[in-house]
Amino acid sequence: MAQNDWQARVDAFWNDFDDSDPERMLSLMRGLVDERDADDPVALAEWGGVHDALGLEEDAVGPYRSALAAGLEPELEHQVMLQLASTLRNLGEHAEALDLLERLDAPELGDAPAVFRALTLHSAGRADEALSVALTALAAHLPRYGRAAAAYAADLMA
Repeated sequence: MAQNDWQARVDAFWNDFDDSDPERMLSLMRGLVDERDADDPVALAEWGGVHDALGLEEDAVGPYRSALAAGLEPELEHQVMLQLASTLRNLGEHAEALDLLERLDAPELGDAPAVFRALTLHSAGRADEALSVALTALAAHLPRYGRAAAAYAADLMA
């Protein structure tokens, strides 16, 4: 019951999230996080997430890593892996971001991992690979020309 109440308040926080007031957002999330044990993986993930959402990527990495190390339910683990990979991309850590994304097996996230993989490849200066990944993901959703898009994606990698 307490976990459900806490999670409902975290969800309400995100519904009302306002990145124009970072100090307030950090303070509100800090209050929520402090209600949990210091090593609570969900609280750590949320603490990383608020920093990430406020553009404080360097401060998000540690909590994300700690949350993953502490153990999360699979769906939340996948979300945090994706968020960490995105954060690492923003910090220029392309190799590590790609490693996380390539290990991420998260069908519940749809094509989100492909989107972030394409962005990371692009940031790493690998534009043809980035476009190939994006086209491959998009091809599966096209009512027509999906096969052509997939072929063009493959050609980019040839």
